[in-house]
Amino acid sequence: MNLLERLKILNNYLAVKNYKKVIEGCNKILKTNPNNSYVLNLLGLALQGSNNILGSIQYFNQAIHFEMNNVAAINNLANSYKSLTKLDIAEELYLKVLKINPKYIHALNNYGNLKLQIGDFKSSINLYLKALEINPNQLNILFSLASAYQESGDFENSKKIANKILSIDYKNTSAHKLISGMTNYKEDKDHLSKMEKLLEVKGVSDEQLIDLSFALGKAYEDMENYQKSYIHLEKGNKLKKIRTNYKMNNQAKLFKSIIKIFEDFNFNNLKKKINNKKIIFICGMPRSGTTLVEQIIASHKDVSGAGELIYLQNSIEQNFIEDYKLNKQKILDQASSDINVLEKIYLNFLDFHKFDNKIITDKAPQNFRWIGFIKIFFPNAKVIHCNRNPKDNCLSLFKNNFASSQMDWSYDQKDIAEYYNAYSELMKFWTKKLPNYIYNANYENIVSNKETEIKKLILFCELEWDSACLNHHKNNKTPISTVSVAQARKPIYNSSLNSNNKYSEYLSELFGLLKY
Repeated sequence: MNLLERLKILNNYLAVKNYKKVIEGCNKILKTNPNNSYVLNLLGLALQGSNNILGSIQYFNQAIHFEMNNVAAINNLANSYKSLTKLDIAEELYLKVLKINPKYIHALNNYGNLKLQIGDFKSSINLYLKALEINPNQLNILFSLASAYQESGDFENSKKIANKILSIDYKNTSAHKLISGMTNYKEDKDHLSKMEKLLEVKGVSDEQLIDLSFALGKAYEDMENYQKSYIHLEKGNKLKKIRTNYKMNNQAKLFKSIIKIFEDFNFNNLKKKINNKKIIFICGMPRSGTTLVEQIIASHKDVSGAGELIYLQNSIEQNFIEDYKLNKQKILDQASSDINVLEKIYLNFLDFHKFDNKIITDKAPQNFRWIGFIKIFFPNAKVIHCNRNPKDNCLSLFKNNFASSQMDWSYDQKDIAEYYNAYSELMKFWTKKLPNYIYNANYENIVSNKETEIKKLILFCELEWDSACLNHHKNNKTPISTVSVAQARKPIYNSSLNSNNKYSEYLSELFGLLKY
């Protein structure tokens, strides 16, 4: 078998994500052809797919060493750095590719994704449109463009692009799900019938069924058919659960470690210098109102909303956690050091966003785990804890298909309850350990007494009053890349209050296990 035939087979393995076969095959070829840039790039892609990002970087660099203008390898190297949140290096590499070949469509798309990640909608949309000039029917880029429009609040263009995708591929369930989030099925049932018909098509994959199930669950809820809604949601959750590798015992170990490490920690003698940038951390259970609270605060003229940032979590995991346990000695050493390592890493990432304001919101919900770190390393930060009716909160989790693997605990009634209970216990600990430090923003109170509660929020953040905060739904300057995107662009509404009553007979296991 000649080299071309062997490479064809390896590319087929790569397409079906059999990375082990690709790695084995590439290593055999490289024994006799160690300088083959194409094979080195292929091996890098297999390692990247296997989540061995550092290994992939090594082989992409080797590929570039032997072929300086290998745009595929440079683009793939940029993707690896982007996954490590080394966004400045990634940007340099995308620009390098586009200097060599301005029409390299993969770099235009990936650079657009990077811009979208930091909330630069205008640049991301321009990059996607440039890519589509080269290939107007490239489905993944069309989907990225539709998502960018949606995140920026331009639902009309988002729907238009999503419908174009369906005109090319009517089985594109990602586009169906995107449309479902922007559709009121009480008023528009045409799209519902299209999704129902798709369920009958042979060859629909489990991944596609997951998208359809959650979209149909949402559609039938709009129509107040809660039994049918639950049937589809249950199917979607079961299929998604099978595809995850979630282990609650790892999370339980982490939560216990946090309490154990910080229960005797002395927060009174902290001497970290105050930075001129002020972070408002908005945290709580996912689907507890964090997006709403961020939109309210980020509507203020002196505040920039960053959305859900992964920087704090990544920095803590890389520096202070080993095998789901905190390293107490490292925390003590860094807490007493004159150098504020954690804040420096975080602010370096933040600089890439080029925000105009010195006050930034970070609404990564699960930062509630890191409140002790925030207290130590971010001396002028504000912490807002969002909470809502536990049953409504957990129902909302059950109803959504999340993109992040950080949410793999949310596809099973027992897992959701166990995670909620661990969260509840940890928040009780933080409230007792750090009295008067955390502001509790209750979703029901905000909905019921909008102006009073919003003014209290702004006062806690030590901001002057800005009436724009009452019109948060008009704020398009803050990215919304979560499942809350459609709701958060609307005025405050109360239809989600006590929504659990409509599903109580179906979610008795989940609701029965909750402790609060």
